[in-house]
Amino acid sequence: MPWLPDFVSAVELARVQTRDAALADPAASYLQALSRGETRDLEAAWPGAVVVHDPRAGEIRGHHRLRRFIHDNHAWFDAHDARIERVASTRAGRRAVLELLVRLTVDDGEQVAWPIAVVAESPDDLSVVFRTYCSQWPVSGQRPVRAAILPPGDEDLAGVVARYHSALDSGDAEAIMTVFAADGYYGEPIGPHPVHRGAAELRDFFTERLRDGGIGLQHCAVTDDGVRCALEYNCVRWGSEDVAPQAGIGVYERRPDGLLAAARVYDDVVPPTGARAAGGP
Repeated sequence: MPWLPDFVSAVELARVQTRDAALADPAASYLQALSRGETRDLEAAWPGAVVVHDPRAGEIRGHHRLRRFIHDNHAWFDAHDARIERVASTRAGRRAVLELLVRLTVDDGEQVAWPIAVVAESPDDLSVVFRTYCSQWPVSGQRPVRAAILPPGDEDLAGVVARYHSALDSGDAEAIMTVFAADGYYGEPIGPHPVHRGAAELRDFFTERLRDGGIGLQHCAVTDDGVRCALEYNCVRWGSEDVAPQAGIGVYERRPDGLLAAARVYDDVVPPTGARAAGGP
């Protein structure tokens, strides 16, 4: 059968191309698996350990549980007529962050826009970890505490992102105003008006948000490509009150002049009783 070596070579080439595509954009490959409801390409790209940290399903480990999770999540997306829009992507080293907007129909027939961020990190050439961040409010009407996923890290922030977080920690709304461009915006994970754009809206938002004092975050992992800086964090303090560590991620997009064009946050941080009820840092 003289054609068999050519056939085997073509199969191997297809496998290599699939793996290369997944490694080039791992978060997108994960999203594609969710959209299709099958894990073949993911398993081909990462034959070693695969771990998923999902706010709805919890921690999923191993290929067998991955297949069940992907199947169930695809069925849920299909039942809610989900349409996925890509917002932005950030990559540095072995870590990539993909921001999405999922438009779907919830159980009462309402159309909602659901912001989601997916982090893909490869600890080695054969394994991958996916961490998804979002609020559960748009789809369940509840905001369960999202326990910490990562431990505090030792990576430092720099420039405008560091100034933003210093002002956030101290509760200085006016200092935060100095880091945003004139048309810059803050994107909340939830809310009837989830985007606050321009000086007037930002000042009102942060004055209200920080009325009880600063918001304390443990910095866990930083993914910075020079344009966008994604910070995975644990929120541990709101105003003067400590809170149970709650996981989230913020993505901070810089303009060429060094100011922030956007800050987009994905979490379900629950502030102490009496503090502002919606949103996160």
